[in-house]
Amino acid sequence: MSVSEIFNLILIKPTRYDNRGYPAHWWISMIPSNSLACLYGIACDAVSRNILGSNVTIRVRAIDEVNERVSTRKLLQQIKKDGGKGLIGFVGVQSNQFPRMLDLAKGFLSENIPVVVGGFHVSGSLSMLPEVPAEIQEAMDLGIGIFTGEAEDRRFDQVSQDAYDGKIQRLYDYNNKMPDLQDQPLPFLPANQIMKSASGYGSFDLGRGCPFQCSFCCIINVQGRVSRHRATDDLEQILRKNYEIGITRFFITDDNLARNRNWEAFFDRIIRMRRKEGIKLRFIIQVDTLCHRTPDFIKKAVKAGVDQIFIGFENINPDNLLATGKRQNHITEYREMLLEWKKYPVVILGSFITGFPTDTKESILRDIEIIKRELPIDIFNPTILTPLPGSADHKRMLESGEWMDPVLNKYDLAHSVTHHPLMSKSEWESAWDEMFESFYTMEHMETILRRMVALGSGKRLTTINRLVWYSELIKRSSAPSFDAGLWPIRHRRDRRPGMKLESIPVFWYRYLKEAIGITFFAKLTYWRLRWIMWKIEHDPKRMDYIDDAIRPVEDADFDNLKLFSTTRGGKAAVAKQRRINAGKKKTA
Repeated sequence: MSVSEIFNLILIKPTRYDNRGYPAHWWISMIPSNSLACLYGIACDAVSRNILGSNVTIRVRAIDEVNERVSTRKLLQQIKKDGGKGLIGFVGVQSNQFPRMLDLAKGFLSENIPVVVGGFHVSGSLSMLPEVPAEIQEAMDLGIGIFTGEAEDRRFDQVSQDAYDGKIQRLYDYNNKMPDLQDQPLPFLPANQIMKSASGYGSFDLGRGCPFQCSFCCIINVQGRVSRHRATDDLEQILRKNYEIGITRFFITDDNLARNRNWEAFFDRIIRMRRKEGIKLRFIIQVDTLCHRTPDFIKKAVKAGVDQIFIGFENINPDNLLATGKRQNHITEYREMLLEWKKYPVVILGSFITGFPTDTKESILRDIEIIKRELPIDIFNPTILTPLPGSADHKRMLESGEWMDPVLNKYDLAHSVTHHPLMSKSEWESAWDEMFESFYTMEHMETILRRMVALGSGKRLTTINRLVWYSELIKRSSAPSFDAGLWPIRHRRDRRPGMKLESIPVFWYRYLKEAIGITFFAKLTYWRLRWIMWKIEHDPKRMDYIDDAIRPVEDADFDNLKLFSTTRGGKAAVAKQRRINAGKKKTA
C-alpha cells in the first residue's frame, strides 16, 4: 500500500531565558536530556507499531533547544509541506523552562498545530497542589494538552492519535500511576544529537523513584518513593545500540544509582562486556553519601568504567540537613566515603545548597573554606535553595502565604526566589558567586591537581576539563551546571516577548563580548591548568603531597578538623558517632 499521509512528531526539550531575555543556546552543551531520549525511544517504538495506520508515515524529530535553535517558522513550513499533520511535544519541561515553552507553543497553536507538554513542572505541580496553578491553567486555556506522569506503557500512543484526529485532550493524567520500567522502549538519541554535547556523552536512566524525603526535592513526588528499575538486558541493549553509532560515554541519570536494587547486576553485565569484548565504556553516575556502606559498590562501579560521580552533600551543618529531611547525610562519614572513592581514579563532583534558614553570608563563606581544606572534592557545584514546584517546600510556602518570586524563569537554582530570614537577596546571591570565586582560585585548583597526582589518579584531562567547565563556563554564564555550554548562540529577534528588541549594534556588541569573553577565559584557564599539571608531574616530590583532605581517616579527625567542631550540629553529630563507635567496641 502506498503512503498517503505524513505525520510530523516533533519532540522539543525547551531551554530557559537567560538574564538578558534570550533563549540560552550553546554550540556545545553539557549533557543530552534523558527525558528527550526516553520520549524519542517511545516515539520510535510507536512508529514501528504503525499506531496511526499503515498508510501514515510518522517522522520523528528530537530537538534539544539548549544546543539547537527552534525556528517555529521553519518547523511550520515543514509540517505544511508534508500535508499539515503533526504534533509538537514539549518534553521534560522544568519550571524555569515553562515560560519559554509557552512562548514557543503559541506560534504553533496559531497555525492549529496540536501541542502537548510534559515534565517535572506540570507533573510536580499537579501532584502536590489542590488547585491548578495559573500558568498551567493558561496553557490549558490556550489549548495545550497537559501530560502528567511517565509516558511508558504506550501512553503516548493516545496523545499521538488524538493529535492526528485533531482532538488533543486538556489533561492526560498519569500521576501516581508508575509503570514497570522493564521491557519498555529504551532511551535513545541519534548520534548527531549526542555529539552536540561536551565529549559526546549520552544519557539514560536505569531506575526511577527515591526512598528519601528531602523537602526541597520534587523527584519523589513525580517518580514516587518506590525504586523501579530496568532489566539488565535492557541496559545491554542501550549500550550496544549506542556503541553501533559510536557512543561509549554515558551519564546514568538515576538520582541515586546506589539505591537501585539491581545495581550489582548492572555493573556485572558492563564488566563482562568490557572484559570479554573490549568495549571501552565510561560513566558518570549519581550516588548518595552512604554508598560506601554497600559492599563492593565502589569497587564494581570503577571496574564497570565509572570515573566521575555526582554527590549531593547539600551542606556540612547537620542542623540544616535535618531541617530539609536530608537525614541520610551524615557529615561524620563524608571523609570516609570520599576517601573510599579516592582509592580509585575517580573525579568527584559535590553539590552544596546555600540559603538554609540559619545560613548567613559569613557562614557560607566559612563553610567553603572548610570544604576546600578538609574534603577531597574535585568539582564544586553550589546551588541556591529553591522551592521548586512539586516539592514539599513549595507546597508549604504556598499554603503559609510566604512570598515566592512569580517569575518561573528564575527557578533554576542560580537565583534567589524567596526571602531569607538572615540575608538580603543581594547578600544571598553574592554569597553564591563568592563560593564559586573561592573554590575555583588558581591556587585551589592546583591543590586539587596535586591531590589527584599524589593519590595516583590518571584522570588529568578529565579533571582539568571539568575544572574549566565549572570555573569559567558556568560561573561566567550564571547558569545551572547542566544548562551551561561553550560558545553561546543568540538571535536578536528571539528575545523574550515583552522585552525591547535591541538595536543591531548593541546586540552584536553585547553578544560578541559575552561569547568571546567566555571562550577566551575558558581557554586561558585550560592552558594555565595544563602548565600547572606539567609542573606537578615534573616535581620529584609530587607523590609526597599530603593535606587534611586526603589524610587517612582517624578518630582524631573529630578533634582536629573544623568540619566537626565549627557548628553545634557538627559537635552533636560527633558525640553521636562516638557513642556508636563505643557500642561497637563493646560488642566486639
